[in-house]
Amino acid sequence: MHRRIITPGALAAASLMLAIPASAASYSPGAPGIGDPYYPAYGNGGYDVSHYDLRLQYQPATDELAGTATILAKTTQDLSSFDLDFLLDVSEVRVNGVKASFATSGQHELVVTPKTPLAKGTPITVVVRYSGVPSTKSAYGFNTWHRTPDGAVAADEPEAAWWWFPSNDHPLDKATYDVSVAVPDGTQAISNGTLQSTSSKLGWTRYNWRENKPQATYLATLAVGKFDITTSTSEGGVPVVNAYSKDLGDNDGAARASVERTGELVDWLSGYFGPYPFSSAGGYVPNTTTGYALETQTRVYYSPKQFANGSNTSVVVHELAHQWYGDSVSLKGWKDIWINEGFARYAQWLWSEHEGEGTTQQLADYVYASHPADDAFWTVKPGDPGPDNQFDIAVYDRGALAVQALRNAVGDDAFFAILKGWPQTHAYGNASVADFQAYAEQVSGKSLSSLFDTWLFQPSKPAASAAKAVAVAKSTAASVRPRSWKKIEATNDVH
Repeated sequence: MHRRIITPGALAAASLMLAIPASAASYSPGAPGIGDPYYPAYGNGGYDVSHYDLRLQYQPATDELAGTATILAKTTQDLSSFDLDFLLDVSEVRVNGVKASFATSGQHELVVTPKTPLAKGTPITVVVRYSGVPSTKSAYGFNTWHRTPDGAVAADEPEAAWWWFPSNDHPLDKATYDVSVAVPDGTQAISNGTLQSTSSKLGWTRYNWRENKPQATYLATLAVGKFDITTSTSEGGVPVVNAYSKDLGDNDGAARASVERTGELVDWLSGYFGPYPFSSAGGYVPNTTTGYALETQTRVYYSPKQFANGSNTSVVVHELAHQWYGDSVSLKGWKDIWINEGFARYAQWLWSEHEGEGTTQQLADYVYASHPADDAFWTVKPGDPGPDNQFDIAVYDRGALAVQALRNAVGDDAFFAILKGWPQTHAYGNASVADFQAYAEQVSGKSLSSLFDTWLFQPSKPAASAAKAVAVAKSTAASVRPRSWKKIEATNDVH
């Protein structure tokens, strides 16, 4: 969503923090970045989080958020200090019950120095007390906290956590979550996973949500407002929780006609991707002005603009496909975004075929024929697009072309075995494009290096000889637009 590059100055500062002579001490600061080349200052080194417990109170009228975050982690090196990614105002930090000193650094770093250094392999409990007005905070010139007429929403990619909880903000460090939020009576708080309980006291209602499977920080979401909440269970037994702002206006009907099919679509996708990996499913549609949708784990965020022209199950299919490709199996680095977006887009192509509105092959032919060789579309490499092009349409459409090329190269039996086996082989973990290629080669028994290079890493349109596995139709037929294309194209702003 936000195509940014961290400045060299920030990198220099990070390098200085790490430049401690080995002879000085065995303990050293954890790195202020986890090592992702796209976003060098995102995430942190020196520890691994296993659980976030967030106890919050939010006042919609003033956008005031107060909270206590309890973070369970284990050190991965001898630590003298460590960073958390965070923007709000901190009043106290404790490490294993003892007060720690803290300071801000750079654009979004909270540097914590424990009273005594921490040896490698030490379990740590970090408690951070904080407050602030998220809408007043920015980093790198942007803010991802979305105010609504009756509340607010935290949902963005590749970052959203900084505005509401301190974290190790990178998909490599996944954790389970308990999110407890108190809001004024008559207002609801929605988050990931399953609603464990609610309670009311002195004009406030507290909602306790739990996500019991590992979750990347950018997939954690919080929505506060006045919602109409629906609950159901899919035919396959998956509990579904959906929520709609009470002021969606003309978009209300189309939103419900789309999102209320979540249970049906989860069951349908399970036929391709294997059992649904989480304890609940669903989505929410707040009254925001943003245009995108996001695969926030178990509870998808949809902008009402997705339904401005009527219902669109294609966007629901895209975001639900991410629950397997992106959420359960998360990327190792942001350059691996193709595994998320190429397969979520391909799920839309499969849905088009299911609905009789164009086969996956017809869609592939159409995309290939629609972009001439000199189109900038072909200069984007889905396998490593760069931070500026991370969410470029080529990552989606050329990415789905690569999936169709793989299908045609290995045959349907191997292809659908790969499609279903991958999320189970890497369930709740992280994987890269290279890992996927190796897995596809293992299942198919074929060398696929040339195919992956051609479709994912070459900044040019594959020649007719290389493209024959995809563009097999005559040029005239290939340029015929499948009936589903308009619905698919309407989801170009989704994640």
